[in-house]
Amino acid sequence: MTNQMDMMRCDPKGLIRESYRIDGITIEECRSIFLDWAIQLPVGDAAEDHILACLSHYGNGLDDHPMTITLKSGLEKPARQGRRGGRAARVAS
Repeated sequence: MTNQMDMMRCDPKGLIRESYRIDGITIEECRSIFLDWAIQLPVGDAAEDHILACLSHYGNGLDDHPMTITLKSGLEKPARQGRRGGRAARVAS
């Protein structure tokens, strides 16, 4: 179980916590809240660790909640793009 001090670091402004308390919140609203939350993460911290802590603490048993869905989406790795433009396309990696 995540302790209170850990959650103060993972969700210092309570954005994720409050999103779970809003009746009828939409997936779009959760995405907006998530972005606000993500840009405030401490530099150098792994976002994945914070997301997992929030899911464990707030999303337990709430699999259909829009914020749970949003947080889980935040754990997905972006697909590698097949085509690169500019200098990156001309220079080998």
